[in-house]
Amino acid sequence: MRYIHAMTQAPLRRLIDLPGVDDLELKALMTPRIADPDERHEFPEVDAAVVAALKLTPDEAEAVALPADWDRIERLDPADMVDAFAAEGWDVTDNRRKPLRTLRHFALPLALAMRGLAGELPFVAEPDQPTTSWGSSLKAEASRFRKR
Repeated sequence: MRYIHAMTQAPLRRLIDLPGVDDLELKALMTPRIADPDERHEFPEVDAAVVAALKLTPDEAEAVALPADWDRIERLDPADMVDAFAAEGWDVTDNRRKPLRTLRHFALPLALAMRGLAGELPFVAEPDQPTTSWGSSLKAEASRFRKR
């Protein structure tokens, strides 16, 4: 299953830019067991990072009743998750374009938060609107009018 992100869409939001995610990735680099979902109970920093990013622990995410049409995005292979999340506006890769080591911890909470079922996404301000050329011409016209 491959998902395609249209080039005309806004830039993808990066999971690694959310609070706590980059720090957890660094810890997972040094201690690879942190990335193993079965070992999560041994590393409280996993829950802390997911809560900091998405206001929801992985255990709370697992307790959410999923809708009947849920696509199981959290159960995909990490490479397929990258495509699936990209199709929904999220970049879940590191700086080398590889899936995050800790992606399995974040996949379900992120999917729930981005779909509005549980947790929440951090606020992101809308990008500044580009300046239009008519604004400067209006200013020049007003200046000429005042001189008359």
